Amino acid sequence: MGCVSSKHIDPSNTIVSSPQSSSSKNSLPSYKRRTSSSFSFSSFNPPVYSDMKIDLNTHMEEPILKEPIGVNQPRAGITQDQVAHLSHKFNADPKNRMAQNAAHNLDFTTLLTNRDAISDDQHVFNVNIANEAKVTNQKSSGRCWIFAAMNVFRLETMNKYNLDEFEFSQSYLFFWDKFEKSNWFLECMIDLRDKDITDRVVQHMLKEPVNDGGQWDMLVNLVQRYGVVPKSIYPESYSSSSSGKLNALVISKLRDHAVVLRRLAAQGHSVDDLRKEKEKSLKEIYNILAITLGEPPKKPFTWAFRNKDKKLFQFTNQTPQSFFKDHVGYPVEETVSIIDDPRHKRLSLYTVQYLGNISGGRPIRYINSEINDLKQLAIKKLQSGKPVWFGADVGKFLQRDAGILDPKVYQYDLTFNVTFNMTKAERLVYGESLMTHAMQFTGVHLDNNGRPVRWRVENSWGEVGGDKGYLVMSDEWFSEFVYQVVLEKAIVPQKFLDVLNQEAFVLPAYDPMGALAI
Repeated sequence: MGCVSSKHIDPSNTIVSSPQSSSSKNSLPSYKRRTSSSFSFSSFNPPVYSDMKIDLNTHMEEPILKEPIGVNQPRAGITQDQVAHLSHKFNADPKNRMAQNAAHNLDFTTLLTNRDAISDDQHVFNVNIANEAKVTNQKSSGRCWIFAAMNVFRLETMNKYNLDEFEFSQSYLFFWDKFEKSNWFLECMIDLRDKDITDRVVQHMLKEPVNDGGQWDMLVNLVQRYGVVPKSIYPESYSSSSSGKLNALVISKLRDHAVVLRRLAAQGHSVDDLRKEKEKSLKEIYNILAITLGEPPKKPFTWAFRNKDKKLFQFTNQTPQSFFKDHVGYPVEETVSIIDDPRHKRLSLYTVQYLGNISGGRPIRYINSEINDLKQLAIKKLQSGKPVWFGADVGKFLQRDAGILDPKVYQYDLTFNVTFNMTKAERLVYGESLMTHAMQFTGVHLDNNGRPVRWRVENSWGEVGGDKGYLVMSDEWFSEFVYQVVLEKAIVPQKFLDVLNQEAFVLPAYDPMGALAI
């Protein structure tokens, strides 16, 4: 599944050059590693690839595809009479002209905002966890899934030591995730080495070799292998808070390395040879991450602090792994992800092809169930005093200033005379919606019959908007745009846990359930 404040910057060094006329049709290009830092694109002539497993043939005598016929028929185009008719209809309604005048100098969503929804979606709840913390800020990065998990974990530590505030280092796991994902991508390229470069899965992997986003099981992998550290031990850097340029650099290098691996494979080199080449690639990626984010701690550290009662605590000889075990203790390995995917069979196990971050780690597993099951399990956990990590499509019907998620918050019908009629399943199929963001529930308001009315959400966009950064979500929005909740196995009924024994249905790599929360 797929942080919304991040702006990923695409590499700007894509070059299109004329093919070399001297290239033989049946010969494979040789790869010469460039070591000079003064490399100039103007002096680089890329080779012509004739093997479709390496790249597109630029000397094709006949095209592979045919131009579309229907869309080029004269009757398919827009006529001046049509435009005149539409303009007449638009101007015949005075409301349209009034809205046009208002929207000229305003964000048009201001015109759509439903005052009644603002009044109804109050930040008041009758089920709350006992302690809430200051809202964190992922800034211009896609680390929401890490922030949401760390926000779940920190409540364990804060309650244990009676702390006012506390934060784990999100950047620490960000470093290791970026490094592990780079290895994952290169291993995928090795696995897909015999696939044509135009293969849909290969192109999907190359479109974005790594990004900031993630899934819960990826978080479990990171914590199991690398532990966690306080923010004071591994603080934010410019590139962790604003990750676009770092991502662009890493992505460019990974694509560069993918070319090398595929060339070597086409020349008949073994998988062992490819993995030796991969080691050279990982050295470059590690250096990039260490320079931009800082190297993670390599020796034991000391964690010292005073709690609410001014009592001094000091813990020495800490490692990231021992820190998580001794000071957090959250049963991260004993958790399950339950999703609502109305396209597929309920009470069945799903995974997504080539989705992961740590080779040999915990695989991605989703238990698919009804949306009401997700709600009831989330309520059960909140009533026990614990928050709930969840994933949703946060950009839909979000009133940022008021901190409201509600399908009724914008009245498109009044301003544009349009309505939206797709079902949740249709939105997934037609690319209209998927999981884009992870947050945590900290409360819910139930009516007299125990049914949820609205939900309290701890986000990671800082304290601007809503209730000092906390959002309120209507239950209708939950039904339409929440896709995943994570729960401890101890509170999950056995019928769900039994699903884990099934063989997982494998969804394709490009399926919307493979989107990462960013």
